[in-house]
Amino acid sequence: MDAVGNCPCNPSIGGTAKGHLVREIDALGGEMGKTADECFLQSRMLNRGKGPAVHSLRAQIDRRKYSTVMKHKLELQKNLELRQAEITEIQKAEGGYELTTRMLAVFKCKTVIIATGTYLGGRIFVGEVSYESGPDGIFPASFLGQSLKELGLPLRRFKTGTPARVLKSSIDFSQLEVQKGDEPPQPFSYETESLGDNKVDCHISWTNDRTKQIIIDNINRSPLYAGKIEGVGPRYCPSFEDKIMRFKDKPRHQLFIEPCGLDTEEMYLQGMSSSLPEEVQLKFYHTIKGLENCVIMRPAYAIEYDCVDPLAMNSTLEFKDFPGLYGAGQFNGSSGYEEAAAQGLLAGINAALKVLGREPLVLDRTGSYIGTLVDDLVTKGTDEPYRMMTSRSEYRLVLRQDNADERLTPIGYRVGLIGEERYKRFLHKQELKKLELKRLKDTVISPTDEVNRLLVSRETSEITTGVRLIDLIKRPQLNYEMLKDIDRTRPQLGANIFEQVEIEVKYEGYIQKQNKQVEQMRKLENKLLLPDSDYTQINGLRLEAQEKLNRIKPMNIGQASRISGVSPADISVLLIWFAQNK
Repeated sequence: MDAVGNCPCNPSIGGTAKGHLVREIDALGGEMGKTADECFLQSRMLNRGKGPAVHSLRAQIDRRKYSTVMKHKLELQKNLELRQAEITEIQKAEGGYELTTRMLAVFKCKTVIIATGTYLGGRIFVGEVSYESGPDGIFPASFLGQSLKELGLPLRRFKTGTPARVLKSSIDFSQLEVQKGDEPPQPFSYETESLGDNKVDCHISWTNDRTKQIIIDNINRSPLYAGKIEGVGPRYCPSFEDKIMRFKDKPRHQLFIEPCGLDTEEMYLQGMSSSLPEEVQLKFYHTIKGLENCVIMRPAYAIEYDCVDPLAMNSTLEFKDFPGLYGAGQFNGSSGYEEAAAQGLLAGINAALKVLGREPLVLDRTGSYIGTLVDDLVTKGTDEPYRMMTSRSEYRLVLRQDNADERLTPIGYRVGLIGEERYKRFLHKQELKKLELKRLKDTVISPTDEVNRLLVSRETSEITTGVRLIDLIKRPQLNYEMLKDIDRTRPQLGANIFEQVEIEVKYEGYIQKQNKQVEQMRKLENKLLLPDSDYTQINGLRLEAQEKLNRIKPMNIGQASRISGVSPADISVLLIWFAQNK
């Protein structure tokens, strides 16, 4: 139970696209955002220099406190028992499944969610040393994998890793670039009113030619390059030695030095995961500015583990051939806390809905990043640990992190995770936003000297007649904050309302265009396909398309269009067949 909410890698929550997931989890009624806010050390909004579609919140958190707070919330949750036991066997039984523990206790369940993280068949690699283990030295799930294979789940082997933790007092911070948090820091949860001040600074350093040379000289000692690791690693978060070998032309690489908590002296070296021997790790860390005398408290390591092919699941995260059995998190082939939490929430909702005899919840990719994540996994599959990125969504301008509540809180309320009080606050916020948009359209700014001085100072043209406030905000040089001195009727509203209104005003044309794309895709999503359709019987479909469609069994034509190997011509054939047989 001490592994509940444990963060064995980054002492952080959020980041590019991951911040979107945390906001969506919170909007649905999940706990991740609230707990991250309670344990925050420093908060920063990433990609501020780019458009609002890719703005992503990232917070350094107190790693141990996060685990303690999350575990305690579970212990206090009504109708939930938190039990420590190693499940060694899952068998089909009448009305569901029987789970056997290592102590030979048996649990009879209607629905089961497998969320084994990197523990399933976990094996640690540090140079020539290799042994069975889960992350942070916790014992692995060594027997369950065989039972899942016997059950018929298609397992495969992935790999990930983590950097070393070093002693704070052994770092020369005077040699490092300081990275401060935003003021005021923004919370993840829509229910958190204020975070207070940032509590810590992070720091930046760079590798150099000496660092690179040590890696190259010792690359044969990396289990990754010595052929000892079978699992496929994450392309977008490679080990440091892999980064050096793949990008030999780069003179240096950036690393971030981040605190693990307020009550520990451990510092995390973001961007420096490795599976090289400990003495080699120490040698290349010592070539880096500020780390010349650093002391390793925990060495970096790689971990290899078993996971499932997500193509075996449908969009509810239920296995197609095993009703009542669900997968979530890294077991599904994804990577990262936020991706895991999003899937855990969706799998949990659907497992509960199934027991209650209610319709399942499917989140589509036009309405959320969670829907995009799940759709990618169950439709396209993944050959490496899947990581969420804003570029994975075709609809990112309407799937912003600022409007996650608008998109998902009604769904959270419908399934029972959002209470009446919170839902009323949400509806009130929507009403305030609607009134503010009306005010901007109705308010006319007269061409006074004060107004024109402000406009000229912001390098935009003067006005000679009255102009609606909404048209001034649309100007790229202006925003709400700049206009506050001439906006005499501006109400006292939350920062999130002003943010949403300003984005919708400035990007109105682009948002309308994207909403039309969403409508077109939803038309295809509404063309539902039967799970027992035999695509070999449809004339005109190519052989590859027949094979892929029969294997994946898409829920609708929109999903079918995203399957690798199914061409636009195949979709045209499907649409004709659908019209004839719907």
